[in-house]
Amino acid sequence: MILHDTIVALATPSGAGAIAVIRLSGPDAVTIGAKVFRSVKGKDLLKQRSHTLHLGHIVDGGKVLDEVLVSVFQGPNSYTGENTVEISCHGSTFIQQQIIQLLLRNGCRMAQAGEYTLRAFLNGKLDLSQAEAVADLIASDNEAAHQVAMQQMRGGFSNEIARLREELLNFASLIELELDFSEEDVEFADRTQFHQLLDRIELVLKRLIDSFAVGNVIKNGIPVAIVGEPNVGKSTLLNALLNEERAIVSDIAGTTRDTIEDEISIGGIGFRFIDTAGIRDTQDVVESIGIKKTFEKMEAAQVVVYLVDGHRSTVDGEIDGLITEFGKIKNQFPLKPIIIVINKSDKLSDDEKSKLTKNLNAVVRNPTTNDQRPTTLLLLSAKEKTGIDALKNQLLSFVNTGALRNNETIVTNTRHYDSLLKALEEIQKVKHGLEMNLSSDLMAIDIRQALYHFGEITGQVSNDELLGNIFGKFCIGK
Repeated sequence: MILHDTIVALATPSGAGAIAVIRLSGPDAVTIGAKVFRSVKGKDLLKQRSHTLHLGHIVDGGKVLDEVLVSVFQGPNSYTGENTVEISCHGSTFIQQQIIQLLLRNGCRMAQAGEYTLRAFLNGKLDLSQAEAVADLIASDNEAAHQVAMQQMRGGFSNEIARLREELLNFASLIELELDFSEEDVEFADRTQFHQLLDRIELVLKRLIDSFAVGNVIKNGIPVAIVGEPNVGKSTLLNALLNEERAIVSDIAGTTRDTIEDEISIGGIGFRFIDTAGIRDTQDVVESIGIKKTFEKMEAAQVVVYLVDGHRSTVDGEIDGLITEFGKIKNQFPLKPIIIVINKSDKLSDDEKSKLTKNLNAVVRNPTTNDQRPTTLLLLSAKEKTGIDALKNQLLSFVNTGALRNNETIVTNTRHYDSLLKALEEIQKVKHGLEMNLSSDLMAIDIRQALYHFGEITGQVSNDELLGNIFGKFCIGK
């Protein structure tokens, strides 16, 4: 990849629209822009100040391609740190291609995926974690993901890592200095202060590592499987949650034979609901495949909503069978939060609700079941859309949103999580060495490794393969 030439790409989504933005970046961006731009007031683009906007036309020889607005950003005061020109043209795909081809003929090269942000990183405008947050911000599809990405892009995470690295680097310098005077048996690094620093770094690293569980949920959403016997109202519940007729509803048992998925945001967190085939014994080959998929989705889901037809259970006396079936599910998925939802509560009297709740609560609290997480019991009517908010609040309670409210740093990136784990391991080795009075040269090796893993996060330590993997996932034009 050549990083000292001038690149061009469409910065807005491909396809027709009201306007499109074509971005140039590189040492000759303004020069090339000036070749093809004619200002309505006769301005020379090369003589214009940074951060100015100009009306004119893009011309190819004597042919006018479009009337445009051109923005000029002189490096290093631009996103990439280089000279940058942005051409806002009309959104016709024909016009877009005509202008880009003209710029290519005048010395530009088509940008590769993520090359603008890569240049921003290499020119010191962003560190690596901030650059990755740019991609997360573009991909954010709910309030929580947006909030976390914005906090990281502004440097919240990298600043915290930089502070830890700087403090550790100061002590590392003193440890290294001791090695130069090893024959004189002197200590420049105060061991008590060093131990306190290591304790503080360990505490911060553990907090950041623990935050990844929440961060992963925020970034990727929470899969929720809606399960139960046929005709208990699973598809009706999905439609009520989504507030649209997403799934086909009928009185025929086995209507849902394949899984149906859709996502909504609750309290800023994405939840992906999965409507599954009803669980029952059947000879129908297609329905059997659907039931097998139901258990696969339950395995992949983080939360299981077990739906019960409250009216049928009371009338037909099927509560014993339901209790048995629910017990099997609890034992099969002991680590998953399970919400028992008694549906069709609008058809139940107060006495029937009380009796059904009591019987199911007996299973919820049964100590013989291999259950390691609390199970919740709710009554609702999916058809009448009553009790839906209570279910949403219960789902939201499974997510630790306190860190969001407190604006704490949350780790969402698997690469960062891996580097934090490795850094913590090295810090714990240094602590052990300090407690065992190991020599400075041995501790210095572990300190260097910890500093290396800190540097991996912010990009102070990087290689072409790593950068290619990160920026190759960006869209072209960013």
